[in-house]
Amino acid sequence: MTDIDYQALEFAYLKHADQTAPAPASHRVIVVGAGPVGLTTALDLAQRGVSVVVLDDDCKLSTGSRAICFAKRTLEIWDRLGIGERMTSKGVSWNVGKIFFRDQEVWRFDLLPEHGHRRPAFVNLQQYYVEGFLYEAAAAHPLIDLRWKNKVVGVTQRANGVDLSIETPDGSYELHSEWVIACDGARSPIRKLLGQESHGRVFKDRFLIADVKMHADFPAERWFWFDPPFHPNQSVLLHMQPDNVWRIDFQLGWNADPVEAIKPANVLPRIRALLGAEAQFELQWASVYTFACERMDAFRHGRIVFAGDAAHRVSPFGARGANSGVQDAENLAWKLQAVLAGIAPETLIDTYASEREHAADENLLNSTRSTDFITPKSATSRHFRNAVLNLAREHPFARGLVNSGRLSLPSTYVDSPLNTRDADVVDVHALAGPEAPPENVAAFTGRMVPGAVALDAPVRDAQDNESWWLSYLDGRFVLALFCGAVAPDSTTLEALQRLAHGAMPVRIVLIGDGSAPLIVPDDFTVVQDEHACLTQRYDARPGTCYLLRPDQHIAARRREFDETVMNAALQRALGRA
Repeated sequence: MTDIDYQALEFAYLKHADQTAPAPASHRVIVVGAGPVGLTTALDLAQRGVSVVVLDDDCKLSTGSRAICFAKRTLEIWDRLGIGERMTSKGVSWNVGKIFFRDQEVWRFDLLPEHGHRRPAFVNLQQYYVEGFLYEAAAAHPLIDLRWKNKVVGVTQRANGVDLSIETPDGSYELHSEWVIACDGARSPIRKLLGQESHGRVFKDRFLIADVKMHADFPAERWFWFDPPFHPNQSVLLHMQPDNVWRIDFQLGWNADPVEAIKPANVLPRIRALLGAEAQFELQWASVYTFACERMDAFRHGRIVFAGDAAHRVSPFGARGANSGVQDAENLAWKLQAVLAGIAPETLIDTYASEREHAADENLLNSTRSTDFITPKSATSRHFRNAVLNLAREHPFARGLVNSGRLSLPSTYVDSPLNTRDADVVDVHALAGPEAPPENVAAFTGRMVPGAVALDAPVRDAQDNESWWLSYLDGRFVLALFCGAVAPDSTTLEALQRLAHGAMPVRIVLIGDGSAPLIVPDDFTVVQDEHACLTQRYDARPGTCYLLRPDQHIAARRREFDETVMNAALQRALGRA
């Protein structure tokens, strides 16, 4: 269906029965905004059995490429929602970036140098495709009610939810919702209606985006120029997109006139300077943007929760905006479902705010540093930058200082109250002394610390088919137990059964080493790690177990399974510590 012109689609406004109801209709969740973050949130909630109303004041998807770089983590989230393959197949996959200073290449880097991952470091895909694919999935889901040309114009907080006043072509009506998720963009009308603001730093610089359709033999890589001869004293970024469309970003400077800059008479000479006077191309879209690095002080306000650009906004260097917003959606959806189901206390939503505020601060810091390096504001900072670029040609130490955009990576929630730290031991296990921790908390190495997002790896299923580890982390809590060649004993299997069928069901996945089949109950999942890739990435040995959250972040890990410890870790991960 990718031959659809998603930029030209218009969705019909349909009058809903709620508009003529004698009293305001009540809903469990209302999402405001049908962009990538709002639609991802709605899909995630719906797949968890939560009905969602999505309100959008427009009737179209985005135009122009806009956000185009979607990170491996975002693709993994969309895999769980059933649309990751479609995004990846249409998008242009890439792992390699090159940095040029003037007319020379100074450094190239590979964002995914190791094998054994299902998804690339990034795909480039125009935002209108992303929104189109998300829209089609949402429109097909029976628990999602999409309402176009429904503009929220009033908000009243209640103890049990939120009252919304909504304006439509047929007049206004009222709705009540237990929870409202504001995904309504950087200018967020919901934020303004609450009298809230974002705080941060606005950068006095302008960039021109040009989408150019052409046939070129450039590889699928990210190319970034500092002070190139075809655009002196400024920077340029080049990306390949689907459909033979190339994205070019030209730094213009603060004094550039944004109206004049997008006129073809001014855009085309810049492109020809880059591509050559004889290049054949077609200008499809151009826009000028300025940017800021800012966020709201708090992402939760009563029963209203902010996500995506409504909550935080970063400069485009590093592709941290849309990717961070999709990670907001995943963090929030499972927590809100648990609260609505009565399995977790409402305070669990506070951990959405604290974890994603931490992630926003991380993104803001990286984005600000990138912007300062790319657009130096003084002669001294420019001399420093140029010296770093010159040194980077020959000296590896200088390459760590080169900053053309620290590209998006998922945050590790190191200080989350939902983590059971390696050093945390439930009180039922008395220690011989502070210097004698039990085997259950023997030291781990590697990146899979509590709070980290789970790494993927190739595995084989019980039928010996090739598979991927993350496909087993399907939106539930998962207890992963590394077994080696031997299945757990009957006592351990009984304990695992109790964990699997508790108030918050846990999926049990047993991991063998591929040397022998594991004979276990039918309701357990078995995978084989015949190449030991998963074992290596999780620093595992027979007996090692991990508890993973529904958003695929590590909640706890131990060297040996203990029912009491894992039950306590599960309660902590649900906000019941």
